[in-house]
Amino acid sequence: MQVPLVAIQNIVSTANFGVPLDLKQIARKGRNVEYSPRRFSALIMRIRSPKTTALIFSSGKIVCTGAKSVQASLLAARKYARSIQKLGFDAKFSDFKVQNIVGSCNLKFSVNLEGFCNANKQNATFEPEIFPGLVYRLPRITMLIFTSGKVVLTGTSQRKEIDEAFTLVYPTLIRFKKNLICNA
Repeated sequence: MQVPLVAIQNIVSTANFGVPLDLKQIARKGRNVEYSPRRFSALIMRIRSPKTTALIFSSGKIVCTGAKSVQASLLAARKYARSIQKLGFDAKFSDFKVQNIVGSCNLKFSVNLEGFCNANKQNATFEPEIFPGLVYRLPRITMLIFTSGKVVLTGTSQRKEIDEAFTLVYPTLIRFKKNLICNA
């Protein structure tokens, strides 16, 4: 059985620059930054390559989102550190950690979500009046499964765990296949 490949859509990582930051100064001197302390206490900085967004806090901690791989997330976080250094702060790059990975997959067939839910009551929740997708919870992964055959996987910091969870659930998804979707 050929299991479809799960594509990584987003990596959320954190790092520490190890120095308190003056966010107002960064907002004045920095490029591609937004800072509205009344709305949100972090400064938002963006770079184009790899295309990511960072939340930078006055404590020197950073949350980086938007990368499509762990390597790209690490590179982006390092680039943010370099930007902060160029603005005159003695930032040191440390404590890089992947916090969450989001992947998605197109099954290319419709799924009978009611049947799937009934067969997996202990792990599945399906309330179409509230949310159109079925929520399937495994110990370290949460899957959102839609009747269209689209699946979103999240909740782990390891690519391997996403692939293992999807491989485990895929035969059950096939059992609740509705029909083929053309060119979806």
